[in-house]
Amino acid sequence: MATSTPNRPTLVSGARAARTTIALKLLMAVSGIIFIGFVLAHMYGNLKAFSGEEAFNDYAHHLRELGEPMLPHEGALWIIRVVLLLSLVVHVACAVALYRRAQKARPVQYQVKKNTGAIPAARMMRFGGLTILLFLIWHLLNFTIGKVNPQGGPTDEGPYALMVDSFELWWMTLIYLAAMAALGAHLHHGLWSACQTLGITGSARARARTKLFSLALAVVIAGGFALVPIGVLAGIID
Repeated sequence: MATSTPNRPTLVSGARAARTTIALKLLMAVSGIIFIGFVLAHMYGNLKAFSGEEAFNDYAHHLRELGEPMLPHEGALWIIRVVLLLSLVVHVACAVALYRRAQKARPVQYQVKKNTGAIPAARMMRFGGLTILLFLIWHLLNFTIGKVNPQGGPTDEGPYALMVDSFELWWMTLIYLAAMAALGAHLHHGLWSACQTLGITGSARARARTKLFSLALAVVIAGGFALVPIGVLAGIID
C-alpha cells in the first residue's frame, strides 16, 4: 500500500495546487481583458479632445447620463467603477498569490538561460504593474476624485480646461508618457500571457499572430493615450 511521507506532497495535493494556479491565471486573464476593454473606451473618449472643448465636455457629460432613465444619474458610471474596482482587486490579488506561489516553489534561485527573457519579462510585469497602479491613484486624484489642478488654477471649468492646465506642464506630460510606456509594455506581455492561459496559442501560427496582435494593441492604446498630452504641450490642443 502506497503512502506519502510528511516531506513529500501527494499527487492529490499537487493536482489541487496546479488547479488553483490555473484558476488564478484565468482570473488574471479575465480581469485583464476587462481592463483592456475599458482603456480602449477611455482612449476613444480622450481623443475627443482633438475635436475641441465642447465635444470633449459633452462626451464626459453623456457618460453621466448613460443608461437613463432606466438607471439613475451616473448609475451606469458607478456600475462601471465597481466592476473596474473589483477587477483591479482580483487582478492584483491573483498577481500577488501567483508571485508568492512561484517564490515558495523556488526558494533557491537557480541559473536561468540568459536568452529566454522570462525573468526580465516577469520583473517588468511586476514593476510595470506597480507603476500603473501608482499612476492610476494620481490620475484619479488629478481628474476625478480630488480634481487637482497642478497649476493652481480653477477645477470647476470642465474636464477639458483641467486637462489642458495639467498637460501644459512639461513634467505632467512626462509623467503621463512614462506611465503610458509602462502601460504599453504591461499590455503587450499581459495580453500574450492571457491568450496563453485561454489556450489561444496552441500552434506556432497562432502564437505568431497573438504576439503581433498583442504588440499592435499595446502600441495603439499607449500611443492613443499619449497623443493628447503631446497635443496639449505642442499647442495643438488649447
